[in-house]
Amino acid sequence: MIEEILKATEVLKNGGVLLYATDTIWGIGCDASNPEAVKKVFAIKKRDQAKSLIVLVDNPTRLERTVEEVPEVAWDLIEYTEKPLTIIYDKPKGIAKNAINKDQSLGVRIVKDPFCKELIRRLNKPIISTSANISGEKTATCFQEISEDIKNSVDHIVNLRRDEKNLNQSSMIIKLDVSGLIDIFANKLKEYLKHKVFNCISECADELGYETYVIGGYVRDCILKRKEPKDIDVVCVGSGIELAKKVAKKLHGRPQVQVFKNFGTAMVLHDDLELEFVGARKESYRKDSRKPIVENGSLEDDQNRRDFTINALALCLNKNRFGELVDPFNGILDLENGIIRTPLNPDITYSDDPLRMMRAVRFATQLDFSIEQESLLALKRNSKRLEIISQERIIDELNKIITAKQPSKGFKLLFKTELLHQFFPEFVALHGVETIQGKKHKDNFYHTLEVLENLAKNTNDLWLRWAALLHDIAKPPTKRFEEGHGWTFHGHEFLGSKMVPKIFKRLKLPLNEKMKYVQKLVLLHLRPIALSKDIVSDSAIRRLLFDAGEDVEDLMLLCEADITSKNEVKVKRFLNNFKIVRQKLKDIEERDHIRNWQPPISGELIMQTFNMKPGKLVGELKNAIREAILDGVITNDYEKAFEFMHTKAKELGLKEH
Repeated sequence: MIEEILKATEVLKNGGVLLYATDTIWGIGCDASNPEAVKKVFAIKKRDQAKSLIVLVDNPTRLERTVEEVPEVAWDLIEYTEKPLTIIYDKPKGIAKNAINKDQSLGVRIVKDPFCKELIRRLNKPIISTSANISGEKTATCFQEISEDIKNSVDHIVNLRRDEKNLNQSSMIIKLDVSGLIDIFANKLKEYLKHKVFNCISECADELGYETYVIGGYVRDCILKRKEPKDIDVVCVGSGIELAKKVAKKLHGRPQVQVFKNFGTAMVLHDDLELEFVGARKESYRKDSRKPIVENGSLEDDQNRRDFTINALALCLNKNRFGELVDPFNGILDLENGIIRTPLNPDITYSDDPLRMMRAVRFATQLDFSIEQESLLALKRNSKRLEIISQERIIDELNKIITAKQPSKGFKLLFKTELLHQFFPEFVALHGVETIQGKKHKDNFYHTLEVLENLAKNTNDLWLRWAALLHDIAKPPTKRFEEGHGWTFHGHEFLGSKMVPKIFKRLKLPLNEKMKYVQKLVLLHLRPIALSKDIVSDSAIRRLLFDAGEDVEDLMLLCEADITSKNEVKVKRFLNNFKIVRQKLKDIEERDHIRNWQPPISGELIMQTFNMKPGKLVGELKNAIREAILDGVITNDYEKAFEFMHTKAKELGLKEH
């Protein structure tokens, strides 16, 4: 092959024309940057020069050199498509003008054939590829079908693959518009319908005569290549409940069907899949409720009621249209461009069901998408409609935002649209900077979000992230300006810990050990920071271990995330000091076992020893023993504690029984 590559390269460098096998067909080619060579190609094909030609490149880098811009969607299409794909790009560069279309567009393909790739690499330029036939005549499927006129007109015929009988794999040619995208993705999405359950649904739907589709999140997440979704929504033009029952009877194990008559839905759990069936419906809303008035409808009606275009994508499951994508709102394009958009007027969509506003922010955060401008403005216009939504539904969406990879994006959107103002005024109060006598404090809203982002890099724990959100929540009510000193927030950790139960109660968050955990971290979040500034005493470390208990590691993560200074020297010093604190915590815990500390001397033993009844003195003795251990006066063991108890008892005038 190397001899043919060297010979072909020389021909192209000298402005000649090749007849060669590509990754699709036998083609005529030349140096794509040479207008005289391109002119020869048109002459050989007897083709109008007003029509553009296809250009081959060998790799993505050369593609980027050949056109002004390669849209993100193009890279996705190249990755998605296994068969040869030619994409029409705007504004080509370094290509002969007579090879370019009148609208300044050009079809370019990253070629996969080894000969073509090496030829382009050695030429160091793109090459032309056009079918080896006279314009208007049948395209040759093998070398033997190429006319003698073509063979005699080229400067060199590459002596490779001449014996192949069916070299006629057409290249998929698309322009970057919606129809092209739908063709590509519809072919790809059939791969996601390979699970046997889809064939079962297809058979049952056809038997019932129901037009049936898989719709929504399953289709969206398949296109986005998120982890393979396990929740599958099936919509049919008919009774979803009847379809579910028929499917369940045919599935292995005959799973039970859970019917929700009030909603007209049915659920089937099969293997690790959760299948939800519903009949296509049309919805209308009253102003004072997000619960719709429902009536039977068409697929179009059902897609109209969806919250966003990316959630309205539907794949047909009926045999005669299996895998056909139905996308009335260009959701494919929005997915590729990373846009959250409502299918209909956003004011109507949000006003009908205001929870959709929280979902808009949640999807934008989870998927790292942008909310389309009009949809974004409508969020603010309709923000007060959130009042008709239950707090439980709001907090469910908020928690999904908090556990996203970049949760701060969601909070900034919630603030900008004033959705946050409707349910979390304490957090909104953190926003803003005040200046007196030239001294200003940092914006605690953005500081808190920075802490949350820092923490999100190291943990997915929802409640630890809540601790980050609330660690400075009491700064607004504790803010003071002191002459000669500046801004202070004394006691914000104490007041903040007291605010936690009230906030949790109002937001309908759990009031159990999760709330107490957040409360503890808010209360203690300054302690490790204080220790990191000075020489750390063993006593201070013991007290931190005692107070934090099993949550000391989470507390350290929170405190490290709380370092948001832009002064790199300061940050480095704090982090180094935290390393010392961590090592001290480890060393002292191994020696003294303070974590989850249980007193070596119980109140019962004190009462037995000194013949006492429950009372204040028992508590004083227990506290004295604890303090002695924490201060390092005695070690954390029974004998030393028992001895200390007697010493302390004498001071209190107690005698052993």
